[in-house]
Amino acid sequence: MAGVAAVAVLAVACTHLAMVFFYVAPANTVSKAHSQLINRWVNPEFEQNWKLFAPNPLQQNIHVQARAEVVDASGRRSVGGWQDLSAQDGAAILHNPLPSHTQQNELRRAWDYFTQTHDDKGRPIGSRGRLAEAYLRRIVVLRLGREHLTGRVARIEVRSATTAVAPPPYAKERVDTRTFYRTFPWWGVGPSDVPDGVPATVVVAGRAGAAHGTGTASGTGTGTASGSGTEAAR
Repeated sequence: MAGVAAVAVLAVACTHLAMVFFYVAPANTVSKAHSQLINRWVNPEFEQNWKLFAPNPLQQNIHVQARAEVVDASGRRSVGGWQDLSAQDGAAILHNPLPSHTQQNELRRAWDYFTQTHDDKGRPIGSRGRLAEAYLRRIVVLRLGREHLTGRVARIEVRSATTAVAPPPYAKERVDTRTFYRTFPWWGVGPSDVPDGVPATVVVAGRAGAAHGTGTASGTGTGTASGSGTEAAR
């Protein structure tokens, strides 16, 4: 039995390595023929943000921010301020010799997966887009649920704050280093959006199957551009 188990583990490990290799390798006959199978195996748990022979260094700082609409005991609704979830992860990683995988990758990869599966108007593209929304909602509810809220969460809203990395002083190129915001529609949340780690009472009761907004994304800041997903600078 031990030999059979060892063979099975080795087979799974080899399969996983092969799938990841074809995922990050340049397009070829095998990866094109089996792209759906490879993507289903890798995403979202093992998503990679690099390519063999073609490094893709990040040239922007992207912060994911969220806020909640809460309902207090009297039924009054109020909207809280924006919480910078990426900054929270950054603070947890700073000076930490052994940061966790969650702190380094959970939110970043969830946001990458979300933006890759939504069109320019913020609408989900197929089942992967809806899966990405559900995954991101649970992360946001987990993060906001740990805060000292004034009531139960009824809806959440997310946005990205993107700032280009300034070039070194000796470089001749000029880069706009203003922060650009992209705000997505409000999402209603229910018990199915509450992950382990926060009590179920963090959301409004009786909202199972709550409708989740899929309207167009809009820019916020000076010169708001709505209905097109255009980002606005501040």
